[in-house]
Amino acid sequence: MAAAAAAKIAPSMLSSDFANLAAEADRMVRLGADWLHMDIMDGHFVPNLTIGAPVIQSLRKHTKAYLDCHLMVTNPSDYVEPLAKAGASGFTFHIEVSRDNWQELIQSIKAKGMRPGVSLRPGTPVEEVFPLVEAENPVELVLVMTVEPGFGGQKFMPEMMEKVRALRKKYPSLDIEVDGGLGPSTIDVAASAGANCIVAGSSIFGAAEPGEVISALRKSVEGSQNKS
Repeated sequence: MAAAAAAKIAPSMLSSDFANLAAEADRMVRLGADWLHMDIMDGHFVPNLTIGAPVIQSLRKHTKAYLDCHLMVTNPSDYVEPLAKAGASGFTFHIEVSRDNWQELIQSIKAKGMRPGVSLRPGTPVEEVFPLVEAENPVELVLVMTVEPGFGGQKFMPEMMEKVRALRKKYPSLDIEVDGGLGPSTIDVAASAGANCIVAGSSIFGAAEPGEVISALRKSVEGSQNKS
C-alpha cells in the first residue's frame, strides 16, 4: 500500500503583516510551519490583487522555507519564468484557465525546478483534475478550494470534502491541499476526508498562540491518517 502523504501545515501569508513579511515568515517557520502559502492574484481571474514575483524574490532572500505559490491568475504560463527566478518552490495553477495547455504548463514548471500543482474552484467538478494526476508528466499536488478564491476570511464549505474524499480514494499518496476557512473548528472534517496539506490564514495569524494552532492542525491530520 502507498505511504500516506506527510502532513504539511502552510500558513497563508495573505493574513500576515505585509509590512514585516520576512519577520512573519521566520516566526511561522519557528512555530512549526512546513510551507509558507503565497497567494498570487492578478485582479482578473479574481477581483483582488495581491503579491507577485518581486515580493517572492524579496522574501526568498530572508527564508529557506518552501514557498507554496497559488496562482489565481488568468495566464499562469506568463508567471512560470518570473516566479522561478524569484525563488518559488511550488507553482499551483487553476484548471479553469489551463484546460487547453496544462501539459505544456506542467512541463515548463518542472523544467524551471518548481513543483507543479493544480487547483479547482468550488464550482469545478473534481473529475477535471484526474487527467493531470494520471498524466505521464503529472501534477504533484491538488488544491481543493474550500471557499471562492480571491479573499481571506470566508467560511469553510464542508461540501467540498466530497472532492477531497474522491481524490484520496483514487490517489492514496497524493498531496491534497485544502485552502479556505481552515482552523481548529474545521480541521477534523478536512483531515478525515483525506487532506494532508492545510492552508490556514486568519485562524493562525489571528490566534493568541499561533504555534498551538499549527500543532493542532498537524495532530488532526496525523491522527486521521493513523486511523485510516
